[in-house]
Amino acid sequence: MKKKIGFIDLFIDEWHANNYPKWIRESALKDEFEVAMAWEKYTPEGKKGLQEWCKEQNVTPAASLEEVVDKCDCICVLAPSNPEVHEELAEYALKSGKPVYVDKPFALGRAAAQRMFDLARKHNTPLMSSSALRFSNELMEKSKQLHTPLFVNTCGGGGNFPEYAIHQIEMIVSLLGTGAQMLQVCGNKDRLTVTVRYPDQRLATMNYSAFWGFKLNAATESEVCQIDTMSAIFPNLLQKILEFYKAGTSLIPVEETIEIAAILDAAVKGMSETSEWIQID
Repeated sequence: MKKKIGFIDLFIDEWHANNYPKWIRESALKDEFEVAMAWEKYTPEGKKGLQEWCKEQNVTPAASLEEVVDKCDCICVLAPSNPEVHEELAEYALKSGKPVYVDKPFALGRAAAQRMFDLARKHNTPLMSSSALRFSNELMEKSKQLHTPLFVNTCGGGGNFPEYAIHQIEMIVSLLGTGAQMLQVCGNKDRLTVTVRYPDQRLATMNYSAFWGFKLNAATESEVCQIDTMSAIFPNLLQKILEFYKAGTSLIPVEETIEIAAILDAAVKGMSETSEWIQID
């Protein structure tokens, strides 16, 4: 019998919820998992309601988020454009002991991220979150070959910096690890450069413009790599989520997810204090 995945969303008619079921059905673990139930907090004007969405996706609509958690084996908290509601939407699931995936950006800052992991740990609930960019074919392959990266430069786009910067930050932290102390933002909301400073030799820069594709350059003491294409990011992400559900252990160190939230929070604050160094709290 397939394990049941339950979707919890702010509103269900959004790009991630509309596409994740397809990638789950196409994954290598498609015979072990299915999206079985969904719930949304509200339906915005002009969006499909829960009943219509569920009928199209062959999913059972739930009367409450508690019903999703109680009746499903694995939980997926979505709301990818609204990280400010993730803590609220995930709270009941984080007390369940069932594996919970929270879509990106995980949380608004270090404190909220830490609270969510603390609650999950208290109830022995496996918890994971990630940007899909961590799992591009190219980055996963190159990261195996690089030994102790010291400098990472990324560029990328998206509709707005606060929502889409997570993708560049995820790539940076996946290579450089944790320990970032300060960052500096230069530019305006449409064109930004962010410098992330560590206490040792590590350094990272991010470059944002809305219509850029995602790219990455990295260097060690003696090696360099350049990635100009990020392929299969979402099919790979969904495969990794299913592997997490199956193993019951996050594929990403908790410390990295918490620091990614902290860096994103500082970078967004830095947009109003351009050229000033911002402490990563």
